[in-house]
Amino acid sequence: MATLTGTHQLGPQHGRIQLRTTREGLAAKVGHDLLIELPSWSGTLTANPEDPAASTLEVEIDLTSITIVSGTGGVSELSDKDKSEIAKNAGKALEVDRHPTVTFTAKGLPPSTASGEIEGSLTLHGITKPFRLKFDESSSSTWQASGEVIQSDFGIKPYRAMLGALRLADPVTVNVEIHLEGA
Repeated sequence: MATLTGTHQLGPQHGRIQLRTTREGLAAKVGHDLLIELPSWSGTLTANPEDPAASTLEVEIDLTSITIVSGTGGVSELSDKDKSEIAKNAGKALEVDRHPTVTFTAKGLPPSTASGEIEGSLTLHGITKPFRLKFDESSSSTWQASGEVIQSDFGIKPYRAMLGALRLADPVTVNVEIHLEGA
């Protein structure tokens, strides 16, 4: 188990932030469950093992960087054009012209880096709500975390097509992987 100390600048070179969506509705079988990457982000982790309450994590994600990685299910594979159109629709649903970033801030991180929960505040679509990430150390320098965002809690209307017969499910899973060499 690694012990984190000091301040660490984080970004795409240290890991990735991905979203997983699911589909619902009468026409769900024609849609796709999506794997979405958020490749433009930055953060600062300040770890103080002697005083875990003083440890902090701040992350900012650029929503204009939404990238559709893949889609499973559906009647056909997603083309590059489909992925581009989905990313454009996601940007509209998230109103990235008005709310281009998401932020997560947490103070008082768990003293153990092996596994646990990080509780903080997520600001999305101009609304701030409590948010919890569950994390596990997968190797001596790699951590994986996941949480769930309910879009409607943040004033976001999940995407709908075909008069609502195909809908993006309200819960979206957030998966984070961070690699800190020498931590």
